[in-house]
This record gives sequence, C-alpha cells and structure tokens, in this order.
Amino acid sequence: MVSATGPAASLGIPERNTFLLIQEMLDRQGGVAGRKVEFVILDDASDTTQAVRSTRRLVEEGAVAIVGTATTPASLGMIPVVAEAKVPMISLAAGKEIIHPVDAQRFWVFKTPQTEELMARAIVADMVARGVKRVGYIGFNDAYGEGWARYFEAELKAKGLQLVVSERYNRTDTSVTGQALRLIARRPDAILIGASGTPAVLPQRTLKERGYRGLIYQTHGVANPDFLRVGGKDVEGTLLPAGPILVAEQLPSTFPPKRVALDYIQRYEAKYGIGSYSTFGAHAWDTWLILRPALERALKKADPDKDLAAFRAALRDEIEATKGVVGTHGVFTFTKEDHLGLRFEDAAVMVRVENGRWKLERVFR
Repeated sequence: MVSATGPAASLGIPERNTFLLIQEMLDRQGGVAGRKVEFVILDDASDTTQAVRSTRRLVEEGAVAIVGTATTPASLGMIPVVAEAKVPMISLAAGKEIIHPVDAQRFWVFKTPQTEELMARAIVADMVARGVKRVGYIGFNDAYGEGWARYFEAELKAKGLQLVVSERYNRTDTSVTGQALRLIARRPDAILIGASGTPAVLPQRTLKERGYRGLIYQTHGVANPDFLRVGGKDVEGTLLPAGPILVAEQLPSTFPPKRVALDYIQRYEAKYGIGSYSTFGAHAWDTWLILRPALERALKKADPDKDLAAFRAALRDEIEATKGVVGTHGVFTFTKEDHLGLRFEDAAVMVRVENGRWKLERVFR
C-alpha cells in the first residue's frame, strides 16, 4: 500500500518504485526459496478510507503480509483490519503509536521508519548544541502532527527548552499566514515544522516571506528530492533529522548502514536516474531486508498453499524474531515489546540543506 497520488505522493512514489525494483530482482532470482513472490501494489491516494478499503481487499485476496502505507493516519486505520484477519503488517509511516504499545492489535504490526520520538531527540540535541532557548512549532492537524507535537514538547521539557507557541494546519491548506504571524510574534529562536512531503514547504515559505530569520527545522518526513525541488531557495538552511541513507556517501566508513545504503542507492539510481533516490523508498527496501529471511524461515514451518492462516502466523513470529538486520536506516532488532527495533545512534543523523543538496551536520555515535 503506497500513497502514489495525493499530498503524500512524494513519499509513496519512491516506495512504489522500490517495490517494482524488488519485483524485478525477485523475478530474475526465481523468488524466495523456490517460491514465486508477487507484490500487489495499490495506491491509497493519501486517503485513510481508501487505505482501509484496499487493505481489506488485499486480505481477502490472500496476501501473506501487507506493507504500508506512507502516512501515519492511514497506517493507524489499517491496523484493526490486519489484526482481525491476523495478517502481519509492516508500516512505512513514522508515528510511534503505530507500533506502541504492542497490544492485541499491534501484535501483528511492525514498521521501518524512525519514530517522531527518536527524531525529536535528535532535533532537540541539535538545538541545545546551538544555544536555542525559545521554540515554536507548527504541524499537521492530524495524527502525524499531533504525535510530533507530543514527543517534541516532552523532549524540549526534558532538556530545559521552552515551547512558546504551537500551531496547526491541514495538509491541503493553501495559506498559513495567520499561523506564521502568531509564530513570529512570539520571537522563537527556532521553529519546527511537523509535516511531511511537499506540503511541509508552505509554512517555511510563509515564515521566510514574513521576515522570520531564526532557525527552521523540519522532520524526517521531508527527506526527498521533491521537497528540495518545490521549496527551492525558501528551504535553504533547513535543519532536519534523517535516516543515514540521505547522506550515505558523507558517513564515516564505520557507520553500520553505509554499505547497505550505498548498494540501494546504486540499484535505485540505475533504474530511475541519478539523484532520484529518497529515504522513503529506502524504508520500503528495509522492509524487504526484514521480510526475505523471515519468509525463508516461515516456509520451514508452514505452507501458505495448504494453510494460509498458519503461514501468516508463522511469518509474524519470524518477523518479530528479526535480529541484527542491517538496513539503509539502521540496524533492526525486534522484540516482543519493540516492533521498530532501531537504535538512536545508528538510525539518526542531522542534515542541513545547502545549495539545494543535503549536507551532513552531525552524527550521534
């Protein structure tokens, strides 16, 4: 399930492209353990209702696992469907509440993107290092924006920084002038925009037009070429936390994900063009690095052609048994209590937009 159209398309398109890349690779290799593997790719159009409807379709058509979708609200909507059907799901969205707490429904759900909690830690650490004291926030008026607001405020409080103003806007809004003026009036040293994809440009552009000269931070939800293309000069100087793949070539040689990230970049750019890769497609690649060995192990326990329910259950257990899988965004080790399994030190770096490119600012190892 991907958001290949609608406001989240800049996330969903590279995810879709990555699954097509994996499909080609599998067709050449003959599948997994002698079994054909087919990705059925559906577009939810960045709409939660469509995501839920399509999830039911995939379940009924016999999917052994579901991957997706790109947005937190839609992923949350999919959870009851997969839990009722007892089908393992790996989300491509950031919200921590997708996988926490691991209750009866989230028992079936995992994810690969870093949570807002993990990335808020990186942002506030960077703010502290730069001497920031007063902070503003503007985010989506949905589960993504609210999740970021909650974890960001908690991290600010823990580090002694003051949140002086907090605003919201809708993904489809065409103006945030009122919110921008209220933010500027409180004179924050830095502002975090809790948004994703190209809709994250609007508040930053408006703040610049209205004369704001402080630091502007974005979330890891903007780490793709479309944000740079749409934002242009208005996003120069942006600071954001990102998965290490975004600046893979700039990472120290000892950084665990570097080799895997460079391999993915080479494969993706060979098919889609130089400079076309993004962190979002890499989240999709990481799901396959987790799924492939889990499928191989599950096939030793059950046959999906004979007992689909037993195979789905076995696959869920084998996904949870993932240990030390090095991906493009970090090293994944799941437990019964942790269905993300990333360490802060391996999964987050700070990045700056400089001359229309991503520049590594800080690592946390």
